[in-house]
Amino acid sequence: MRYFRDLWDDFISLLFPRLCQACGEHLLRNEKIICTECYVKIPRTGYHLDRNNPVAQLFWGRCFIERAAAFSYYNRGSRITKLIHNLKYRGIREIGPEVGRMYGLSLKNSGFIEGMDLIIPVPLHPTRLRQRGFNQSNTIAYGISEATGLPVSAGSLVRISASATQTKRSKYERWTNVEGIFGVRDPEKLRGRHIMLVDDVITTGSTIESCAGELLKIEGVKVSVVALAFAVV
Repeated sequence: MRYFRDLWDDFISLLFPRLCQACGEHLLRNEKIICTECYVKIPRTGYHLDRNNPVAQLFWGRCFIERAAAFSYYNRGSRITKLIHNLKYRGIREIGPEVGRMYGLSLKNSGFIEGMDLIIPVPLHPTRLRQRGFNQSNTIAYGISEATGLPVSAGSLVRISASATQTKRSKYERWTNVEGIFGVRDPEKLRGRHIMLVDDVITTGSTIESCAGELLKIEGVKVSVVALAFAVV
């Protein structure tokens, strides 16, 4: 029975090729979303092993972040950049949970998540959400959740006003573009919790800072930060 199922899978693959979303090469039968070569060659930052890493340093003197880390580096033409582009702009939602699980296992095995209570993804404005059809940070968060066992609270943090795209903005413009645009729904449920705040890419940290600023107004809340990629500017 398995033999015929494998033959059928091979036949379907001829008609509808399954391609790696990082490099575009054909996936083998046991590969999903990302080929083995890309899985191995995506450069890891290792930031979850270093409390004073460059992502953490972004927030020094700006807001109190317990721990901060990013899976890989956001560089032009890199594998992780292609994955994030395909997730956000081509709507291949399966990328988010797949890469989220990959990173989530590293975060769990290293002890990075120790003491954390729940995961909150950075929200999209309802208008942007309708245009895209989904929030890419949600998909990443649920992948991390699957690997770590931490629950996701996707509706706790909301974007209360729209902002223009951050692309090509200066550091100051990025900060003013997101200042005061987030709010917290039912803050009593978050009281005393240690929250993992999840985003796809961190560049200047302005979006995370704005989100964390609202969460840290709640009594006893601690915030840590995780992203798929860190863009060095």
